[in-house]
Amino acid sequence: MNQPPVAAQEQIIPDIVRQHVEQAAFLWAQRDLLAAQEPPDEKVIADIDRRLEANLDGVRVAGSAVWPFVIAAYNDFPEKGELFLYGWTAIEQTDGQRILEAVEEGRTRDDDAHGLVGALAWHDAKAIRPLVRNWIASEDEFKRYLAVAACLEHGVDPKDLLVRLVRDPDMRVRATSLRLAGTAKRGDLVREIATALESQHEAVRLSGALALNELGHAALAKPELHKQVLANGPDALIALRAIVKIGPDKDVRTWMGGLLKSPDTAPLAVRGAGMLGDRTILNWLIRQMRDPTLAVAAGGALLELFPEARNADLFTLDPADIGQAFEDHFGDFSPNLPVADKVAAWGRAAALLG
Repeated sequence: MNQPPVAAQEQIIPDIVRQHVEQAAFLWAQRDLLAAQEPPDEKVIADIDRRLEANLDGVRVAGSAVWPFVIAAYNDFPEKGELFLYGWTAIEQTDGQRILEAVEEGRTRDDDAHGLVGALAWHDAKAIRPLVRNWIASEDEFKRYLAVAACLEHGVDPKDLLVRLVRDPDMRVRATSLRLAGTAKRGDLVREIATALESQHEAVRLSGALALNELGHAALAKPELHKQVLANGPDALIALRAIVKIGPDKDVRTWMGGLLKSPDTAPLAVRGAGMLGDRTILNWLIRQMRDPTLAVAAGGALLELFPEARNADLFTLDPADIGQAFEDHFGDFSPNLPVADKVAAWGRAAALLG
């Protein structure tokens, strides 16, 4: 990537600027990871947001002199956090050339340019409006995708353009536009959205089902949502949460009981139990925590039902802390695992268990 001209170098303290750049990229990547957790820890994310914004202020103050550090960070570690910072800085400085560079870097990634979408989301909608207006009608499908993704992040309805976008030939643009149609409550597009259920692309079908669910057409959405859960793919929890929203509660519980009978879908049933809002199942959840194959799901359900449990030291990253069965299942490293005995003691102390 091109270095800025020497004339653009302003009086800065290099080590301080470098620290702001590296911290901003790291914090956004950490935030993105935490936001994707089920359920996310909103308190921790809010704390990271404050720290991230403080470091972005340092990037702002450095002005154009920040670019050698931004470029070096991206060249050394071209990951989503560094792409976020590259895109965010380019937009902040309304630097057209740098924005184009960020777009081209995003185009080569296999994560839907998550960092660049994050940069568009972090900026105020007014700041990115000229870009979105230019990109959303572009012949370049990647730019159309960025524009629609930005609209989705900011909750902006592109009005008449959305009619065409929900039928876009590009799968990624179409899937994102369908999600936007649902969140924007575009009931006028129900017929077009329903056709997405016949798509050969799984992401399009899921987005269509989620949009129909948001628009009050659960009967149309439910078969595809069930299919997505049973397939147990990367979006299974998203589909499961939509099914819980559809209800009724009795039917959902019966259906989850069926999921519990299969080793492939039992973790989804345990995790889904936490989505039902029934805090009387704590004893049952503790029993699931003693099974290595269900413990992670049970921990997620616990945190959704009892957010206060986050601050009670009930989890471990070392499976050896729990027992040989967990060590055999997870090896030396594991996701955050609930310690059943600790959860039981906490539940009794909090009068949550009989």
